[in-house]
Amino acid sequence: MRITLAQTDATLGDLDGNLKRAERVLGEAVEDSSDLVVFPELALSGYQIGDVAHDLSMSPDDRRLLRLSQRAGGAGMLVGYPEAGTHGLHTYNSAGYYEDGHLVHTHRKLYLPTYSTFEERKHFLPGQHSRAYGVRGGRHRAATLICNDAWQPQVAFLSTQDGAHILLVPANSAQSMSPERYDSREYWRNITTFYGRIYQLFVVFVNRVGVEGGLTFWGGSHVVDPWGEVVGECGEGPEAEETLTVEINLADVRRRRRDIPLVREARLGLLRREIDRLLDEGGDL
Repeated sequence: MRITLAQTDATLGDLDGNLKRAERVLGEAVEDSSDLVVFPELALSGYQIGDVAHDLSMSPDDRRLLRLSQRAGGAGMLVGYPEAGTHGLHTYNSAGYYEDGHLVHTHRKLYLPTYSTFEERKHFLPGQHSRAYGVRGGRHRAATLICNDAWQPQVAFLSTQDGAHILLVPANSAQSMSPERYDSREYWRNITTFYGRIYQLFVVFVNRVGVEGGLTFWGGSHVVDPWGEVVGECGEGPEAEETLTVEINLADVRRRRRDIPLVREARLGLLRREIDRLLDEGGDL
């Protein structure tokens, strides 16, 4: 599978401009024979939507999103945007996965930060469940963890137990405001390599670049393999807008899990059935 990391900037509030940027990236990815294109968190709206007077939310089946997916040709597309709830009262920080002009899956961010300059909980309703889903016509299985979701180990665990062979992690990670305490790049690299190694799958981290308000987004998008090794990475810094296509072999996941069975396929099937039972009874994950 060829995966394109679309490490893009976004202009706050400019849906049309950000859609055009995404369309250009998709065109380049199609020329590069990509199978999957992953954009950052809120790639179509910008991050600080509370500073925008007009409503930026879109429904998952918005014709602009479906048209964007059609532009991707046979490639799958994961793109972040503010989602308008069907009842019109709530907005979610969502990432939709599309194939062949059709919506396949929507993940609504579960863990919304509300501290320091981050005010997501003021503007978004948290998602209530997380599921893995089929990609490439159902031949493979992926799960989405939007930024802060990936800082919750239980979400990655459940995604793995739900059958994911790829974790797609779109992010809006800014440079640390307390560099003497922690470095954002180092924290993220520790998280993604840990998940790749302990859950024995591919992790695709796609971060935004650019400057918005008081936030500087540093990029550093990368792919980690099931051995915890970085197999492709983008540049860093607010000006590092670029795309990178990485070739991965999903057979490596099964081989890795067979050689050192930290993740057991038999247990995956049992837990998937239990997850389905809970959802059928109206429960949430």
